[in-house]
Amino acid sequence: MPIAIGLEGSANKLGVGIILHPASTPPSPHDSVHSSSSAHTKPTSPPVHILSNIRHTFVSPPGTGFLPKDTAAHHRRWVVRLVKQAMKQANVRIEDIDCVCFTKGPGMGAPLNAVAIAARTIAQLWDLPLIGVNHCVGHIEMGRAITGADNPVVLYVSGGNTQVIAYSAQRYRIFGEALDIAVGNCLDRFARVLNISNDPAPGYNIEQLAKNGKCLLELPYAVKGMDVSFSGILARVEEMGRKLPQPGTPEPAEPWVDPDTGATITSADICFTLQETVFAMLVEITERAMAHVGASQVLIVGGVGCNERLQDMMGLMARERGGSVYATDERFCIDNGIMIAHAGLLAWGKGFKTSLEDSGTTQRFRTDEVLIDWRD
Repeated sequence: MPIAIGLEGSANKLGVGIILHPASTPPSPHDSVHSSSSAHTKPTSPPVHILSNIRHTFVSPPGTGFLPKDTAAHHRRWVVRLVKQAMKQANVRIEDIDCVCFTKGPGMGAPLNAVAIAARTIAQLWDLPLIGVNHCVGHIEMGRAITGADNPVVLYVSGGNTQVIAYSAQRYRIFGEALDIAVGNCLDRFARVLNISNDPAPGYNIEQLAKNGKCLLELPYAVKGMDVSFSGILARVEEMGRKLPQPGTPEPAEPWVDPDTGATITSADICFTLQETVFAMLVEITERAMAHVGASQVLIVGGVGCNERLQDMMGLMARERGGSVYATDERFCIDNGIMIAHAGLLAWGKGFKTSLEDSGTTQRFRTDEVLIDWRD
């Protein structure tokens, strides 16, 4: 029964997780996940046993993003503490661990390097093999394990990535992706215009504001074949946001009103408009990929995949096709160490190891570069 420790730090979340791959043991009760109204889950297959899954987030002030150097300093400051906590929570000894897994990329350079150095140090101190993991593959494999999705089309949406993916011939093939900025980055950057808090995450706070939105405003809709573009949408929605009263400034002489309804436009309306537009684009390209490969399942992974409105919209499309949507809760869709441990242990089981000479990180590690030899 192999056990792996995984370290994730490609952005502002530092995660450490410890996982066990038993031969045939059902998941323990704490391994079950939340099921939303439009996305569902079922027991893990093959079984995995999550021993610990600890995360600490670097939160920057409202109106700002997180700089690579500050994020890397956060990871360096917290990584030893999280490793100790994870080992204690998992109730395992160093002798029980079979391999040390870390995020090789993609992600932000300085945070990736900070965590890679920690992983290399642990592997040498504990005399264990080192396993470099593709961040995107980690998300996909964790989503498959937790939900039990068989062979889904994957929508991977996060702060740094937007991809529609399907598996074929031991590779995760990218059918479509963002041509410029990722959808999560689009949401995060818009949050800065409205000074929306980064705690727990700007995208989550936009989602809560959007629930009170009533006016759907006009935004660009940029679907180009199977690819999407968000930079033009961001520019337009930032312009909209600056029309609203800013904290500490006097109210404008005339409020901004919707010409159709006469209602005053609020920040909630703009958040609602942004979500509806970008999510509709993602649903469109996902449905096209499903039709092409003949799939009936959609798996949503990545931090933006926690958004219940995205799950609802995807669920409507999937049900019309006689299909279903799978998603996990924030423990597994937001960057975490357990997904790196899981994907790394799958690769280790097939004899894969990362040498110290090849243990550097890369910000542009493509999903389709990885040999997925643990799948048929």
